[in-house]
Amino acid sequence: MSAWARSAARRLRRLLPAIPRAPTHRLGHRNVYILPTASGAVFAALLLVLLVASINYRLGLGYALTFLLAGAGLASVGMTHANLRGLTLALQPPGPGFAGTPVEVELRVHNPGPARHGVALRWRGDTAAPVWADLPAGGATPVGLRFVPPARGWQDLPPLVVETRFPFGFLREWTVWQPAAQVLAWPRPEPAPPPLPHRPREGGDPERSASRGEPDPGFAGLRPWRAGDAPRAVAWRHWARHGGAGLLSRDTASAAGPALWLDGQDAGPASMGAEPRLSRLAAWVEQAHAQGRACGLRLPGCRVEPAAGEAQRRRLLEALALWR
Repeated sequence: MSAWARSAARRLRRLLPAIPRAPTHRLGHRNVYILPTASGAVFAALLLVLLVASINYRLGLGYALTFLLAGAGLASVGMTHANLRGLTLALQPPGPGFAGTPVEVELRVHNPGPARHGVALRWRGDTAAPVWADLPAGGATPVGLRFVPPARGWQDLPPLVVETRFPFGFLREWTVWQPAAQVLAWPRPEPAPPPLPHRPREGGDPERSASRGEPDPGFAGLRPWRAGDAPRAVAWRHWARHGGAGLLSRDTASAAGPALWLDGQDAGPASMGAEPRLSRLAAWVEQAHAQGRACGLRLPGCRVEPAAGEAQRRRLLEALALWR
C-alpha cells in the first residue's frame, strides 16, 4: 500500500464512529462490508473490452464468452458475501506476557453454516502476514493470533480485521471487531542484568538459626508431590498421619541459597529511570525462579513476601507490571 493510500485510510478512520468494545462479534449484513479489489477492476475492464470487440466484429462466440464470464463474476459476489455472513467470533481470556514479546491469543470462530474457505484474520495496523483459516461446517474452530504488547501494564487488544477474497479474489469482504479484552504485559527483562543482590530474608540469619536448632529458613511449606521429587523431600509423616490421603513434598527455598529480597533501590543508581529499574527487577525475578530461590519484592507502596514457585513468579511480575 502506498503512502498516499495509508494517509487516506487514516483520515477516513478518523471520520468513522468509534468501534464499540464487545466480548463477541456476530457477522451480519450490518457489520460486513464488500468492495471490488484491483483484480476485480481489471476483470470488469476486460469484460468491457470483450463486449466492445464482440459488438464491433459481430462475434457470437465473443458474446457467449463475455456473458459467461460476467455471470461467473456476479455469482462470486454472493459467494464472497456468504463466506463471512453468520460467523460468530469469541476471544478466550489471554494470558500475561512480557512487553515487546508476542503473546498468544486464542480466538474461537463458530460457523453454524456450510464450510468457509480463505478467511484471513489480523490486527488492524499490523504489518505481519495475516492468519488464514478454513472453517469446517457446523463447528467452532480455534485460531491462534499473536499480539505484541507495546509497554507494561494492562494493554487493550487492537481492533481485529476479518476478511476474505474467496473465491476468485475479485471482491474483498471484511469486518472490524474491537474485542473487550486486555493483556497484562510484564516488564521486559533486561537482556544482560547484573548478578542477583545478596540481600537475605529479613529477620534472621540462616546459619545462626541452624545452630540454635530452629527450622530450616529455606522451608516454604508443603506442596503437592510432583514427578521427579527426591524421596527425602516427601513429607512421609504427613502421609502416614492422614492415612495415605496424598503425597506432599517440602517446598524449600533452594539449595542454591536462602530467600532474598529484591529491592527497587538495589536495582541501580538514583539516576536510573523507573522503566529500566523495573526491567532489571524482572530479569532478577526470572533468575531467581530459574535457580529455584525464594524471593520477595519491595517497591515504594508495594511489598510481596518471599516465596518460591511459579505462582510467586507470576505474583512478582504482576506487581512489577502494575506498579505506579
